[in-house]
Amino acid sequence: MTSEIIALRKTLHAYPEVSGQEFQTAKRVQDFIQQHYPGKIIDEIGSPSFVVVYDYGKEGNTVAIRCELDALPIVEENDFEYSSIHSGVSHKCGHDGHMAIVAGLIFWLKEQNFKQGRVILIFQSAEETGKGAYEMLGDPKFKTLEIDYIFALHNIPGVDLNTIITMKNGFSAEVESFVLQLNGLASHAAEPQNGINPALGIAQLVQELNQLNINDPNSENFQVLTPVHIKMGEANYGISPGNAELHYTVRTWSLDTMTQLKKDILTHIDTVTDHNKLQYQITWLEHFPASENHLDCNVIIKETAEVLNYEVLERNYPFKFGEDFGWFSRYYKTGMFGLGSGKNTPPLHNPSYDFPDEIITTGISMFGGIIKKVLISSK
Repeated sequence: MTSEIIALRKTLHAYPEVSGQEFQTAKRVQDFIQQHYPGKIIDEIGSPSFVVVYDYGKEGNTVAIRCELDALPIVEENDFEYSSIHSGVSHKCGHDGHMAIVAGLIFWLKEQNFKQGRVILIFQSAEETGKGAYEMLGDPKFKTLEIDYIFALHNIPGVDLNTIITMKNGFSAEVESFVLQLNGLASHAAEPQNGINPALGIAQLVQELNQLNINDPNSENFQVLTPVHIKMGEANYGISPGNAELHYTVRTWSLDTMTQLKKDILTHIDTVTDHNKLQYQITWLEHFPASENHLDCNVIIKETAEVLNYEVLERNYPFKFGEDFGWFSRYYKTGMFGLGSGKNTPPLHNPSYDFPDEIITTGISMFGGIIKKVLISSK
């Protein structure tokens, strides 16, 4: 069993696909499941996402286990036999491992003898762009599944292997990004007074927006604004540019804080652009809602880890990264936990990162224990 699951993981690693294009990835996983323990496949739910349904007859709870299909546009630095064959695309967040865990769960399910309820395995596209879960939720086929609980995990480098990481409230931050286009007036570089150069406006905005940061993660009002890209003019020394772009990513612990922060951002932009006689257009993109852990789900996760004798690390606050599992949190009882992937494992999104196969069995055991708790508690 384990060797087949690891082989699947390495195949998925070797053939990565970026967000929204995971059609061959989906087919490989479907073929694996149909070969070893066929279930009812419902595909193209927010294409290329799909689910696999195992129905145990009598009415009861429906529990879903979710993983992600997509890789990242990162050049892989590893040089092993299953390195990515697609230049500039690689699994640097561990989604190949997450898929292997959820697909590998079928071997455990095959050995069970449940009398009620349903288990649904969710293989979701486009997590990295924040679109996949949102598109699934908008598909009528997903709504007909009538799910009661959705659980997921994410591997966490820097934490001892097989440690289960929980938190009292949310798992990850509310994250949005924006592009600010600034429009002034180009002129000859010898006569900048005849134009409107956006440079000073950019400098003032970066300073102003920096004052909005509340970097203490223990604060309910935590908010971090990170400038990630600035574009202005060209390497042409005869032109004073008239246009510029400023890109930011913004994160908070809650939707309420994010809503107020966006208002504050616009207030500062209005003030600075008016002072510098600039026109502007702002575009918000890549929305990752905060992933919230329902109290019942947190209890199930912690009790499962304790029964299986895994070390449990409880965090005081969520992870700062974005996770589009938060879209599910808005409509379902959800629970997401971290799975330690080794203190010496490179960070997520690092070109040399690789998912450690040692934690696959732990992930399967945790999901198996969670499923058993949910289905046994069915009325």
